Order: sequence, then structure tokens, then C-alpha cells
Amino acid sequence: MNYTEQHAAIYESVKKFVHAEINPHVDQWEEEGIFPAHELFRKMGDLGFLGISKPEKYGGMGLDWSYNLAYCEAMGEVNGGSISMAVGVQTDMATPALARHGSNELRDEFLAPAIAGEQVACIGVSEPGAGSDVASIRTTARKDGDDYVINGGKMWITNGTQADWMCMLANTGDGPVHRNKSLIIVPLKAKGVTVARKLDKLGMRASDTAQLYFEDVRVPQRYRIGEEGKGFVYQMEQFQEERLYGAAKNLRAMERAIEDCITYTRQRIAFGKPLLDNQVIHFRMAELQTEIEALRALVYRAVDRMVAGEDVTPLASMAKLKGGRLVREVADSCLQYYGGMGFMNETPITRLYRDGRLSSIGGGSDEVMLSILCKYMGILPAKA
Repeated sequence: MNYTEQHAAIYESVKKFVHAEINPHVDQWEEEGIFPAHELFRKMGDLGFLGISKPEKYGGMGLDWSYNLAYCEAMGEVNGGSISMAVGVQTDMATPALARHGSNELRDEFLAPAIAGEQVACIGVSEPGAGSDVASIRTTARKDGDDYVINGGKMWITNGTQADWMCMLANTGDGPVHRNKSLIIVPLKAKGVTVARKLDKLGMRASDTAQLYFEDVRVPQRYRIGEEGKGFVYQMEQFQEERLYGAAKNLRAMERAIEDCITYTRQRIAFGKPLLDNQVIHFRMAELQTEIEALRALVYRAVDRMVAGEDVTPLASMAKLKGGRLVREVADSCLQYYGGMGFMNETPITRLYRDGRLSSIGGGSDEVMLSILCKYMGILPAKA
């Protein structure tokens, strides 16, 4: 995939916005454990950043996902993973199925305000007993008249304390676990919705993450996205965008970590010479940069195929797996060369070290990615 002038323009516009409207506030938001999502999303919506690949009819740009990739990479300019993750929930985790399968009425009511930044969205899949094992979710949505009555709970919900609505995966039937689920838009101001607690996390500290309970929450059946019973399939589709988003946004974040490490080790004198002059360090920087470029090539290939309408599950899973492991490797390697300063929170590398760890967990763990790949390779053990 090659960047056109339009791709480059999107990248530069997002980069400029990040350095003007996000980075000056990130340290404060990290301390507070939350950022003003409605305020920030409205600014991003005004510039069109929240709907690059969404239909023009609902306020998007109507471009293919390769242009969204340019935006993803530019979000790697954020000083930390929290904000780029939270914005990614809005653009590539909670809204793809709605944009693709939702009714016109539902998209008018929820997608258009999300693209404009007037409403904040979250994705409700994980539960205390069902994270990567999506088929095991227990939240139910039972029909009663024209409504669904929802009972259950959701865990690790990014934007959970601020969101206006959730794209929720719930059991709407009693059949096979892969065919009894539906995606439903659930307004979070509805009666029976409780934000149980804001979670205290190792990293991603500027992003609010919550546990929510749902007790006899009524929503109209027309809030269901697409066909009943197709929720698992729709969510698997959403995961592909989420996984590519995650891999893409880490590319620039890792490159910036290497650039910062080079600057520090060039300035730091030890045993009479700059640390960077040690072959083990400058060779390691070159190795890591090569790994990042290889990951970029994988991501670009996956996006090319996705734009062409092909199934990119294997490539997206590979990118997610490789990206999650590489960001950990880059952060750990660079932190080591900072020495004692690498263990101080005042050094930016510590934030990547903490934030990057989630990349191998959220959106499907490394082990789930490996299982998906083994399934496509035909080497999973036979079921007993």
C-alpha cells in the first residue's frame, strides 16, 4: 500500500491536532485518571477524524480503510496509549458493525452523533468470566413485547464512565453459543444501568475503564444491529478493525520510543563516551527499527486485502500478535538503556512500558490469536 497525497494530508492533519490538542494535556489526564471525552471527541468530530471510513450519509468521509490507517498511524504521536485507545473504541470498535449492518434509523440515532463527536460510545463484550472467550458471555437480552430486557454485567469497558451508549453483545436466545447472540445499542442513561466502579489499571491511566451492571434494562428491539443471532459474526468482523487499529497505532509510538532512546543515549556519557557508541545499543536500535518496518508491511498488506473485500482474519491476527509482542520488546529494550531513569515515571518510556502491555491482552490475547492462526492452518488438535 502506498500513501497518496490524500493519505499524507490526513496523517499530517491528525498529527498536528495531536500535538496541539492532546499532548499538552496528557500528563494532567494521566494524573486525574480520565480525560474529557465529550470535549475532545467533539473537536475531533468537527475535523472529520471520527468518520474517515464511515458513510457520508451519516457524516463520515466515505473513504476506504486505507485512509483510516493514516489516521491510526498518526494517533501514535500521542504521548501515551490511553487517548488513542479510547478514540479507537469510538472509530473502530463500537461503530463498525453499526455502520455496516445497522438500520438507517439506528444509524441516524447513534452513528451520526458518534461521527460528529456529540456522543461517546463504548463496546460491551468482555465480562468478569468471559474476556477473550467471547462465546462464554452470560449477559442476556430477552424479548418482552417490543423490547429487550437486559440483565448481566460488562467488565473492562473503555470510556465506560463517560459513554452515552454501548454496543453490547448479549445472548438473545438459547441455541448454539455462536448463533444465539446479538449486538444491541444500549443507552447508558437507561434505567437499570449502573456504573459499578472505575477500574484502577497498571497502564492506560488517562482513559476511564469501568465495570457496569445491567438490571432489567429495557431497550427497543429496533436497537438491535442487523439480524438476531448474528452478533457473534458481527463482533468477529469488528475485531478485525480493532486489531488492525491497535497494530497500526503502535507503529509510530514504537518509532518515537526508539528516537527518544537514541537521543538520550547519545547525550548520556558513561565510561568516557556516549552510551549510544556501544555497539550493543546502536545495533539493537537498528534491529528494533527493522522489526517495526516489517510489522508495518504486514499491516499494510492486511489493509490492502481488507479494502479489496477479502477475509483478513489471519493477517489481522498476525498483526495483532506481532504488534503486541513487539511493543513490549521495544519498550523493555529502550527502558533498559535509560538505566535508572528508565524506572522513573518522569521518563516517557515508562508510559509505553505500562500502556503497551495491554496490546497482548485487549481485543483478544496472544493465545487467542495463535489459536485463530492454527485454525486457519488446519493444525488445531481434534476435539475430544
